[in-house]
Amino acid sequence: MKLEIITPQKIEFSDEVDSVTLPGEAGRFTVLGNHAPLIASLGKGVISYKIQGNGIGNFSIESGLCEVVNNRVSVCTEHINYINSDETAK
Repeated sequence: MKLEIITPQKIEFSDEVDSVTLPGEAGRFTVLGNHAPLIASLGKGVISYKIQGNGIGNFSIESGLCEVVNNRVSVCTEHINYINSDETAK
């Protein structure tokens, strides 16, 4: 499925991923391929994604919105911070 992280300045990330875990207002949730359509409010936390053969990646956000439709996950947020995956493993 396609993951897009969008800020007012630009598309910060756009790539095919196997799964993405998001910081929902009511708790973290994971989206896999062929997920049912969904719109969710996101809170402060870490967005983690997995790409088979390429490991994982992480971004931190303060808040945002997420839309899942037709194997596409779009996240709109004001700002993201890239996190080294080694830091999150600690």
